[in-house]
Amino acid sequence: MLAFYLSAFGYYTGLIGGRFTPVKLSAPDVLLSAPLCWWIASSLVAFLLVLLLAVPRGIAAAVRKLRSRFGASGIESPARRHFLERTAAIATGAPFVAGAYGLLYGRLNLETTSPKIHLPRLSAAFEGFRICQLSDIHIGPFMPAGEIHKFAAIANQLKADLIVLTGDYVTFDPGTQYAVVEALAGLRAPFGVYGSLGNHDAWAGVENSIAELFRRVGIRILRAEAVPIRSRGEELNLIGVDFESQRRFGPSAPVKHLLADIEPLVARDRVNILLSHNPDTFGRAAELGIDLSMAGHTHGGQAALEFISPEIAPSRLVTPYVAGWFSRPGGQLYVNRGIGTIGVPIRIGAPPEITVYELTRG
Repeated sequence: MLAFYLSAFGYYTGLIGGRFTPVKLSAPDVLLSAPLCWWIASSLVAFLLVLLLAVPRGIAAAVRKLRSRFGASGIESPARRHFLERTAAIATGAPFVAGAYGLLYGRLNLETTSPKIHLPRLSAAFEGFRICQLSDIHIGPFMPAGEIHKFAAIANQLKADLIVLTGDYVTFDPGTQYAVVEALAGLRAPFGVYGSLGNHDAWAGVENSIAELFRRVGIRILRAEAVPIRSRGEELNLIGVDFESQRRFGPSAPVKHLLADIEPLVARDRVNILLSHNPDTFGRAAELGIDLSMAGHTHGGQAALEFISPEIAPSRLVTPYVAGWFSRPGGQLYVNRGIGTIGVPIRIGAPPEITVYELTRG
C-alpha cells in the first residue's frame, strides 16, 4: 500500500514518468488527481492517528492482562469502551474532513496581510512607502495561469509603491516557466517590480531562462544584485539573492557561508531590504545590517494546526521561521505564506497570502 501511495504521489508531482504539468485545471485533474491527492494525504494522516491511538489502548490491554494474571479483579466500563471507540472513529475520520476543506476552500481562501514595519533608519521620503509581496506561485493544475492572473490583478489593485516576488514560480516542470511569466507580466507598480528565485526554480533548471523571460516583460530578477529605489532624493537599497542554505536541501548544494555573495552590496548609510526565498538566511542578514528580509518557502506550513498548538506545523522541522514577522538584533524578517501549494493541493491553517508592508520610522 505504501508503494502505491509513493508511486501515485511521484506520478502526480512528475517525479515519476516525466509527466507534463498542465497550467490549466482539466477534467482529469478534477475527477482523478484531486480525489487521489485528498485520499492519499487524508488516509496517511488517519493511519498515523490509528497508530497513536493504538499505543494507549495496547498499554491498557497489557495492564488488564497483568491484573488478571495476579488475581486482581476489574471490570472494564462499557461507557469508557464506547467513548474510546467513538474517539478513535472521530480521530480517524477528521483528516478526511479537514483534507476536503483544505482542498476545496483552504487553498483558495486568500488573505491580504498589512504589517507595519518600523525602521528607525528610514528616510522621510519613504515614510508610508508600501511594498506588495507575492511568493511561492507553483504554477500547475491547482494554481493555473488563470488563477495567477487573478492574484496579479489583486496585487495591482492594492496600489503598492513597489511589488516584489520571492521565488518558486515553477515546481518541477521547466516547461511551465513561460505560462507563469505571462501570468505575472501584468504586475505594475510606480517604483517597479523585482524578484528573487527559489529552490524549485533551481531544481527545474530554469534560473537563467526564467530571469530572462521576466526581464522581457519588465520584471527584474535580482541574483546577488542590488538596485537603488529612489524617492525625492533619498534611496532604499533593494537586494536579491538566489536560494541559499547551509544544509543540503534536495538537490540544492549547501553553501559554506550564507549571503557571502551579497556582503559587498549592503549599504551602510541607508535602509537595506533583502529578497531571499529561504528565511533561514535571516540570521546572517541581521548580522550584515540588513534592516528587513522578505522570504517565503515554507507555505506557512501548508497543513498547519497551530490553532491547536503553535508547534504543529511541518515546516518547523526545517526552520523556526514558518510564517509572519520575526525580529532579532540588527534586522527584521517577514515570511509570506505564498499562494501555491506543493505535494498535495491542500491548505489547512495556512491560507494563501499577499503581503502589503507599510514602512515607517515610528
